[in-house]
Amino acid sequence: MNYQSSPHPAEIAAERFARRVTARLSDGTAELPYDISERLRAARVQALAKRKVVAPVRQTAPAVLASGNSAVLGWGGEGGSWWRALVSAVPITALLVGLVVINVSQDEKGVSEVAEVDAALLTDDLPPSAYADPGFLQFLKTSANPTH
Repeated sequence: MNYQSSPHPAEIAAERFARRVTARLSDGTAELPYDISERLRAARVQALAKRKVVAPVRQTAPAVLASGNSAVLGWGGEGGSWWRALVSAVPITALLVGLVVINVSQDEKGVSEVAEVDAALLTDDLPPSAYADPGFLQFLKTSANPTH
């Protein structure tokens, strides 16, 4: 099957413009010295080698189809199948599963951090009320410096 469509009007206009520019450039080359005309020919060959080649379209892309007074996305005349719907749902399902896993992981991490702080407070030599004391910062500074 070959799905080639007629050229777009913009492509036709671009082709006409290219032919006019080529003809105009070719007219002026007769008066140029040989070395310059050879460099121009080599540049033209390089430009043609690098030119984009438009590959023919082999598979139709989703199209906008008329459905009464509204437009819907469709698959270019093919009937919708349950397999295509299932394949379309896989990325959404993977995203949702990933979000749930991240949420559970973050919750567990937050709980373990709170548990570590609580355990440190409960097993410390200081009572919890000492942490609220304004002189506690001074106590920490002096206990960290063994020279005092």
